[in-house]
Amino acid sequence: MASGTALIYDEEMTTHKLLWSDPVCDIEVPERLSSSYDQLKRYHLVERCVHVPAREATKEEILLVHSSEHLEVAKSTQTMNEEELKKVSGNYDAFFFHPNTYRCARLAVGATLELVDAVISGKVRNGMALVRPPGHHSQRNAANGFCLFNNVAIAAEYAKLKYGLQRILIVDWDVHHGQGTQYIFEEDPSVLYFSWHRYEHQEFWPSLKESDYDAVGLGKGKGFNINLPWNKVGMGNSDYLAAFFHVLMCYNSLCFYNSLILNWLLSPLDMILELETLNHETVRKIFLPLKCPVIAR
Repeated sequence: MASGTALIYDEEMTTHKLLWSDPVCDIEVPERLSSSYDQLKRYHLVERCVHVPAREATKEEILLVHSSEHLEVAKSTQTMNEEELKKVSGNYDAFFFHPNTYRCARLAVGATLELVDAVISGKVRNGMALVRPPGHHSQRNAANGFCLFNNVAIAAEYAKLKYGLQRILIVDWDVHHGQGTQYIFEEDPSVLYFSWHRYEHQEFWPSLKESDYDAVGLGKGKGFNINLPWNKVGMGNSDYLAAFFHVLMCYNSLCFYNSLILNWLLSPLDMILELETLNHETVRKIFLPLKCPVIAR
């Protein structure tokens, strides 16, 4: 039986940074990633993990989700000066390019895929990839909300293609709704997307109607998109635990993972979790028993 927790981190991803003043993007700083790694070291957790090196994702892997046009725009920014970078960044909502953004984004995707390989192959039981830029706002043909490539969506398609997984659950734990991931899979019944996020009756970014509870998927994917929008602020650990056990797990066991639950005992769980800021005890109660790649943002 697989054991151990993988940890993937590459300091190169901290080179993606804002070169000009932008009050919207100022909060997306390299320290968001490095401070997370430093905190793991402070608690002596790094040495307890199985270290897996990151790699750059290939063009073919990125194209599992994104358009060739989107990829080419990203690739072209490597040789741009600051004014050119600022101009192309202005084409997107809350995003900025740096000359090394393309490489960092490829590392973020590649690290995520390496984690999927490590878990599903049985090298480790579960793991965490500390990656940057993040991904859940990015769409097939557009960067959005600090996200260039949708790391977790690419990982899901990669897992289906390489390992033949037929049912994948993406749990998106972030203050914002991951509309990019929702758009990518909203017609796909093989992927169940679950997001709990701050909504405030559509007042909180990205301020979309489709971030509400009644966005349940389209076509064959209807019923495979679950949004739990928080309309109040200050939700605590008990709120998240209640939502997890009384909403997600009920839906998971009764509707979507009825057959896949057996795979928990036989092979790695086909689950990808995207997390932001968590209480340690809440994480332990919810996720520690699971065999799953964890993409920490």
